[in-house]
Amino acid sequence: MTLIEPSADRQSTALAPDLRSLPDRAARAWTERMAVRPRAGSTYAVTTESDSTYLVDVARHACSCPDNRIRGEHCKHLRRVAIEITARRVAPPGKERAVCDACGTVTFVAPDAETPHLCGQCRLETGDVVRDRETGDRLVVTAVTDTAADDWTIEATDETVAEYDTNDGYPPDDLVVLATYLTEAVRATEPREYAFPLSRLRRVEDAELVSGRTQ
Repeated sequence: MTLIEPSADRQSTALAPDLRSLPDRAARAWTERMAVRPRAGSTYAVTTESDSTYLVDVARHACSCPDNRIRGEHCKHLRRVAIEITARRVAPPGKERAVCDACGTVTFVAPDAETPHLCGQCRLETGDVVRDRETGDRLVVTAVTDTAADDWTIEATDETVAEYDTNDGYPPDDLVVLATYLTEAVRATEPREYAFPLSRLRRVEDAELVSGRTQ
């Protein structure tokens, strides 16, 4: 399980950059101790130093505090939620914080997202065109598994993906990606799948395909 427990978002934190040039509400949003907890939809509960809790709705740009509700100001609670989301300490609306199963960095996923959970740098999806870093060949991703390279046995050789000689140097706990060579994917009725450690494959960007640099 790679989802980060909600308690990780409850910790009350104090931020202390030099913000003396900012307006009062903005500076207080950065420096006061507040705990921000995601709620349903686009709402967040913000608990302040005085133990007051207000409900912020980022989609409506609204807060239940008097500063926003009565005076119509962009209050410190709204600002703090924006800071926490930007700093990746809490998830944006409709997402949950998770740990990337490939590199371990914090990422955000849909609540019903299937594993493996991958960040933008590591994410590969079925149908992506990738390049083998060892040979330069292009392949098409057919599946991204949640099995580590040292747990996946290649039937033809009775070796794990991590033990396979051409995969020497790649992390043994890399997730296994199944892919078929692009030429076979285009020409063969049932192209053969091959297992690779995720970090051995580099996603081919659309701009590269258009420019012809990957030919």
